[in-house]
Amino acid sequence: MIRVEESRALFSLLNAENQALDEILTDFNSKFPRIRHFRLCTSLLMLLEDKSMLKSTQRLVALTILHQAYSSQPSSMNPYISFLINAACNEEAEKHERAFILQLLASANSSNSKEVLKQSAIDFIKGFDPSSQAFPQLEQLQQQYCDRVHPEPYNCLLRNATVKNVVPDPDVPRGCDINSPEFDLQPGAKPKLGSGDRDEALTGLLQNLSLEGFGPKWIRPLPPRLLIQDELVWLNPDDNHELQWDYGMCADTSRGAAVRDLIAKALKGPLAPAQQEQVFVELGNDPKLVYHCGLTPRKLPDLVENNPLIAVEVLIKLINSAEISEYFTVLVNMDMSLHSMEVVNRLTTAVELPTEFVHMIVQDLFIEVQAFCIEFSRIREAAGLFRLLKTLE
Repeated sequence: MIRVEESRALFSLLNAENQALDEILTDFNSKFPRIRHFRLCTSLLMLLEDKSMLKSTQRLVALTILHQAYSSQPSSMNPYISFLINAACNEEAEKHERAFILQLLASANSSNSKEVLKQSAIDFIKGFDPSSQAFPQLEQLQQQYCDRVHPEPYNCLLRNATVKNVVPDPDVPRGCDINSPEFDLQPGAKPKLGSGDRDEALTGLLQNLSLEGFGPKWIRPLPPRLLIQDELVWLNPDDNHELQWDYGMCADTSRGAAVRDLIAKALKGPLAPAQQEQVFVELGNDPKLVYHCGLTPRKLPDLVENNPLIAVEVLIKLINSAEISEYFTVLVNMDMSLHSMEVVNRLTTAVELPTEFVHMIVQDLFIEVQAFCIEFSRIREAAGLFRLLKTLE
């Protein structure tokens, strides 16, 4: 549940019965980081639930830590507020303990009530006057310190059936005060039944197991099958699979590699006539190599400018592919040059181009010629050509 050093430090605080409670709280906050407060307070809660675990002074210190560990928040946000309220209304508990809890609850709203924290646990017990204390009803405390009133305490069937892992010593007679000094372990004397270091036993329990006990398992039986006449039958298909041999494995890819290498060179500069002829021969023998030559629409302008004849051959092989429209779009939008016009001219004579592509080419060419005529308008021939174009519009 908690670490060894934490359990020892926590019990050293519980045993500080002569120390002021606010000093104990200061030591608690300095020794334990806030992230560990919930786990430590839960351990104290399990000790407080069994009245035989702690002495009266230890219980007051534990109750103080449970309440003040969350004093910076509203009382309703304290995860242990229900336990504190129920303990304050428990008629079987000691009156000094019930009165102490009431003062702790009131200390959150009144600075005068915080005087209780300046006392030690043993001083509070000694100075307590039962006749001067009135104990309110459970519903009144719930309305004052909780978000809502619980008319009946929550009972968990599984928790009620839990087998506690801490049981009374069968050798100690019933009704015997376990806090009596006669059970203290005396040096040099023979130990009596029921004697021993109780704090050491409690720290050992907290370190190794939970004090909540062993609860019954939540057993969920399998639901019965739904009785339907037309219910589907579960099928268990066999695992006999026929292997399919990949005949393309280990195939000779050197021809494709040669075309890829030549296309990569063609993107950077003009190829030699022998290299161009090799590309034409390879693509003629296996037209599908065009899909594996490494050319993409983005690379087409480089191929057009450096090797327009190879660009024409590749585009002819790609004319029936799904990507040909992307290649045509790139060709139309690239800067018009002698090589790009040559590629378009050869394509129009080799294959049937889409109508929209031809319209785009003509429009771009018309615009380029107009720009040329305007730039050289001082030349008589250019001016005449410009007037001819205007008449064609």
